[in-house]
Amino acid sequence: MNIGGHWFFDFGKVKCVNAVHSSMLPDGSYGGNPMGFLIESGWGNIYYSGDTALTYDMKLIGDYKNIDVALLPIGNNFTMGVDNAIIASEFVKCDKIIGLHYDTFGYIKIDHAEAKEKFARVGKQLHLIEIGKSIDI
Repeated sequence: MNIGGHWFFDFGKVKCVNAVHSSMLPDGSYGGNPMGFLIESGWGNIYYSGDTALTYDMKLIGDYKNIDVALLPIGNNFTMGVDNAIIASEFVKCDKIIGLHYDTFGYIKIDHAEAKEKFARVGKQLHLIEIGKSIDI
């Protein structure tokens, strides 16, 4: 699969969408195109942005499909941070957000309470999952 394409699986449809991020394997070789995924299933529509910066392309996703849950990076430094993730959630027209790419090491530590409060101020729910845990939405 590649950006712009989609494929049907037993659980539903997956479409590859644009993401903006570097792509390098541990040995320094090129890792391929960064991308996100739009997943359509009987449960609902999920946007997994991948590790990305805020892009105006995200507006197309919100215009294209009703998104039930969006997974967005919020750690800053290597991807977008909380403030840009709020804009991304507006672009994709989604109020339920699962934060990604944060707290795994010092450069991307966040203040959980502050991040949740910022999303709440604009009427959105930010879910933060502890490493090794799961949540029900």
